[in-house]
Amino acid sequence: MNFDKEVDARGLNCPLPILRAKKALNDMASGQVLKILATDPGSVKDFQAFAKQTGNDLLSQAEAEKEFTFFLKRK
Repeated sequence: MNFDKEVDARGLNCPLPILRAKKALNDMASGQVLKILATDPGSVKDFQAFAKQTGNDLLSQAEAEKEFTFFLKRK
């Protein structure tokens, strides 16, 4: 998937992955896509809730070898 910006939040625990993603999204234009890498298992539910609360689209989420990848589209 194409993306405009990437945030590496691997090794960080809640709420840091969300905070880093929020900061990155603030610097992005509407319609741009942010890729987030995380290792915190709690980040799956966190990003689902974050997307609902902020109106940004959670385009996809995947897990491979205990690493999570999320793609968020800026509203």
